Amino acid sequence: MIELLGLIIVSFFVTSFLLIPFIDFLFNLRKSRVESEQSLTNKDSTTPIHDKLMKKDFYTPVGGGILIIPIVIILTILIFIFTHQNFDWEIYSIFLALICFGSLGLIDDLRHIFSNTLGKFHGLSSPKILFFQLIFALLVSLALYFKLGLNNLFIPIVGNLILGWWYIPLAIFAIVTFSNAVNISDGLDGLSTGLLTICLFAFLVISHSVFDINLEIFVGIWIGALIAYLYFNVFPARVYLGDAGAFAFGATLAVIGLETGKILGLTVIGGVYLIIVGSSFLQIMSKKIFHKKIFPVAPLHMYFKYIGWEEPKIVMRFWLAEAMFAILGLWLSFLSK
Repeated sequence: MIELLGLIIVSFFVTSFLLIPFIDFLFNLRKSRVESEQSLTNKDSTTPIHDKLMKKDFYTPVGGGILIIPIVIILTILIFIFTHQNFDWEIYSIFLALICFGSLGLIDDLRHIFSNTLGKFHGLSSPKILFFQLIFALLVSLALYFKLGLNNLFIPIVGNLILGWWYIPLAIFAIVTFSNAVNISDGLDGLSTGLLTICLFAFLVISHSVFDINLEIFVGIWIGALIAYLYFNVFPARVYLGDAGAFAFGATLAVIGLETGKILGLTVIGGVYLIIVGSSFLQIMSKKIFHKKIFPVAPLHMYFKYIGWEEPKIVMRFWLAEAMFAILGLWLSFLSK
């Protein structure tokens, strides 16, 4: 445990040291485009309410995840080498999710950083993003199934249910869902990263309880990096995660849940994420099928902002809700047959 806490501290200080100049670099790039962006309009926006609520955030630099991903990967590799820990497909699968989904989001982040945009950002189209997410999720799921031999669903009280090949589509669904959930929740200062940090503490407890040292090391390093980033992301945020970090971190969270064998635990621990992505999904389906909105604006946290809740109040209450979901998920995960 002492070594694990030390990893979190080391990761925190390394990330903090590198984040400061990186944020300044992103801010200077963004600042140089403010004047030209102020001349642009949103007359063609399909989400005018959402754009109005997010107006203050258009000039905050995006791309914090671009730095955090390599920091976490490099620190993990160095710690494994230093401690003579063996690499296995548990770590390879995590790296695969981080790199693949991070690369997908990086395309949009780079366009956002180096192009003049205001309001709704038009990067890769949603169908293209979903297509690549499914392909990458399939690759990771195959690695989990064939290399790690994962094919079960743990149901509290009942026990393990062997899924066989059905494990692969279930894993794909979990990875894609959480990848998008983390991305959608990255709309208020500190919201997404705070929720993710709470989720990871829950999985740190799970991995420690089953003596999964490899997973403990990675999650500990990741937590330290996120705490350092969260310092600069809380209200008023100096930097946002961006698609690279959001897509990669959501997918990797799902992979960790899958590797612990606690898929239902993942569903409960990440409950706030699922509520957020569910509200957005319902809004989209209602508009497509019934041509009307369920909410004036979605996802759910933007609705609370729309009705007048202050941003820090929304974020803190979502954090509290997530803490309770994490405790409930841990309780369910530790229930035996």
